Amino acid sequence: MKILCVAEKPSIAKSIAQILSKGNVRTRAGKNKYCKNFDFQYKYNGKTCKFTMTSLLGHIMVLDFGPNHKKWDSCPPASLFEAPVYKSVNPAFKDIVVNLQREVRDASILMIWTDCDREGENIGHEVVEICSKANDRIHVLRARFSVVMTREIHNACQNPLNLDIRQVDAVDARTELDLRIGAAFTRFQTLQLCPQFHELNEKVISYGPCQFPTLGFIVDQFLRVENFVPEDFWKIDVCVNRADGLARFNWQRGSMYCQLFCLILYEQCVENSMATVSGVKSKPTSKWKPLPLTTVELQKSGARFLKMTSDRIMTIAESLYNRGFISYPRTETDQFDNSFQLLPLIEKQVHDQQWGPYAKMLLTGGFKSPRTGKNNDKAHPPIHPTAWAKDLIGDDRQVYEFVVRRFLAACSDNAKGHETTVEINISDEVFTTKGLMIIARNYLEIYPYDRWSETTIPVFQKGEQFIPDSIEMSEGKTSPPSLLTEADLIAVMDKNGIGTDATIHEHIKKVLDRAYAFKEASYFVPSTLGIALVEGYDGIDFNTSLSKPFLRREMELNMRKICEGSQTKELVVRQGVGMYRDVFLKTNDQSFKLVQVGTDLLLGFLMHIHSLFRH
Repeated sequence: MKILCVAEKPSIAKSIAQILSKGNVRTRAGKNKYCKNFDFQYKYNGKTCKFTMTSLLGHIMVLDFGPNHKKWDSCPPASLFEAPVYKSVNPAFKDIVVNLQREVRDASILMIWTDCDREGENIGHEVVEICSKANDRIHVLRARFSVVMTREIHNACQNPLNLDIRQVDAVDARTELDLRIGAAFTRFQTLQLCPQFHELNEKVISYGPCQFPTLGFIVDQFLRVENFVPEDFWKIDVCVNRADGLARFNWQRGSMYCQLFCLILYEQCVENSMATVSGVKSKPTSKWKPLPLTTVELQKSGARFLKMTSDRIMTIAESLYNRGFISYPRTETDQFDNSFQLLPLIEKQVHDQQWGPYAKMLLTGGFKSPRTGKNNDKAHPPIHPTAWAKDLIGDDRQVYEFVVRRFLAACSDNAKGHETTVEINISDEVFTTKGLMIIARNYLEIYPYDRWSETTIPVFQKGEQFIPDSIEMSEGKTSPPSLLTEADLIAVMDKNGIGTDATIHEHIKKVLDRAYAFKEASYFVPSTLGIALVEGYDGIDFNTSLSKPFLRREMELNMRKICEGSQTKELVVRQGVGMYRDVFLKTNDQSFKLVQVGTDLLLGFLMHIHSLFRH
């Protein structure tokens, strides 16, 4: 009996074939130079079977409009909400299709080994559709795995499941909605704006249901900064300097926006400057170790600590996974199952010069079970190292090191300390200060991305009285909010349901690639064109703004409902099309506002372009 196995990527196919065959594999060229065929024998269900493992290069089919709607001048953009769409083989991958159909003809079982997420499920279904045309009697199975490790791969092969058609439907629904909405609005805004501003040089002004709310977050924060008006404030500071340390006391009121009122209280404190210690509280405290690593947290932390873009981080993480160094890097799960074997993974790291000694310490009594987060996608464990990678360099090494250190920190104890809070009273005004003594750094020894600093203060006794060394009234101004960093943008996108953990980085990259925003130092700044688009659409009388996350968030929730079985693909597509078509028609009726509101800003953008060409 022949079993045809299909993986999503060539490197995964090769690794799985090596594991199942124990290295006894014959390699044949496929029709595509990257996608080879690996032949070997393997005992499945107690019988020795002939296996062929081959691979894809991601999606092999595309969804598009028919010839009557493909050309921009062939139809009004509004018709794209209802125009027929067709799924067909991507011309670039016809050779892969030929290979699949040739290999499946004499197979009894088709075993899908694509990535275990929605997208992988959909790609697997594409394989089934293609292979069924060459062998309509083929029996389809689904191998589920999260890491390319011997035990997990054998388990996935021996215990296959069925494809999850609900996940397939969710991706199909999202793909169709994104195509219809993106094409309609892209054609509309390009055809509206380019004739008005010939200097745009027929630039395609693209729209995406996730891309536009992402831009909206950037523009909103930029305008908050631009429109910020600082306010003066005043506060009272108390300082005590003794032989055993310095203490700076903070006013319980914080600060005041009335100078006269603050001055009155300050003068009372100066005239009656005797301070009485009204409370001294000492207690053990802890700095909690990090939760197990999710995709969103990898992108946020990587952007913050490694100074890489989220797109770069995910590209590297995918490469590390394909090479068998880390687990599947697209997961929402921040908890390990109780049955998950953590110690063998720690043991793989003991030979590393940097963190090997720490790994040994965990194995000899220092191990503590990881914290349990609130999220479990029931598909993949948190991101963790699966092998020791000693020869990595550059960015690959940095991302791998972060994953390892995060994993080892999660398997450590919390940092321990002792905190003392002192409260004093001066003329009925209350001031406090805190001191911290770190007793055991624990996870902080391996996780340099967290900070916890000691603060030494003098010893105070309750009821003690003293004259402070200084009582001062200081003035300040409120500070504007900061522009969004990449970590900030990822967090707000995740919070508002824009994109998934696996696609957030792609939407950010598109906004930059389209020149709707750029980075200044590590902060996002919208371009003049980006501001013009957001303010132009916001000038239209919508019930729900296109630059806000509400429409897309509702769509993402509906995708989840398809996966749960509480909604059908057809209903979600129909509702989504209806919702965005109504918005589109209103936009079309008030298109003059888009041009009018954006005119001044667009002219500024064009002047900026001209200045770049002059220089």
